[in-house]
Amino acid sequence: MVTKSIKVLIADDHPLVQEGLRALIATEPDMDLVGEASDGVEAVDLAMSLQPVIPLDLMMPNKTAIEAIQEIKEENPDARILVVTSFGEDENVFPAIKAGALGYLLKDSSPQELLSALREVHRGEPSLHPTIALKLIRELNHPSQAKAEGTPLTGREVEVLKLVAQGLSNHEIGEPLVIAERTVSKHVSSIIEKLHVSNRTQVALYALKEGLATLDSA
Repeated sequence: MVTKSIKVLIADDHPLVQEGLRALIATEPDMDLVGEASDGVEAVDLAMSLQPVIPLDLMMPNKTAIEAIQEIKEENPDARILVVTSFGEDENVFPAIKAGALGYLLKDSSPQELLSALREVHRGEPSLHPTIALKLIRELNHPSQAKAEGTPLTGREVEVLKLVAQGLSNHEIGEPLVIAERTVSKHVSSIIEKLHVSNRTQVALYALKEGLATLDSA
């Protein structure tokens, strides 16, 4: 018997989309639909109690997706959120990722692409539609604003930065550096503040841009 290890919360205000996602998830033995939200307020409330993977529509009533992502991440920094939307413009993509979304998928993706994205996000891995990945690469090559004009990182912070870019948790980072998990957390917070970013995914992107990590090691 397969254990259903991936809890999924659907957050979309379109009944047809909800029905399609519901049917798709039901076909997967390792996924369990634990809730459905039709607006941003419901999404936040259910996310807090269920802590699932969340395929989240970008445009929902009562609370914007960006606000919902921010609130969910403030309560649970490890929350797994996959934006699933028809909107791929820069003004939608970058705020969602900056708010803390780990994945961004367009609704023209295939069912298998969606399932793969849900599994990647569940594992804590970024999952981006090819069009969105290209936008991020362009942003890395031609950033709209300087990311690190403030106080430079210390040597220890650079060491932590490289390990964050490899997708390691604070506990996993602390072991090779022989420092406490709480100390790692302080370093990560300092890095985020100095680089003027808002989450670990953006820290990893900075490390890639600056040549401190590669796609093979990240």
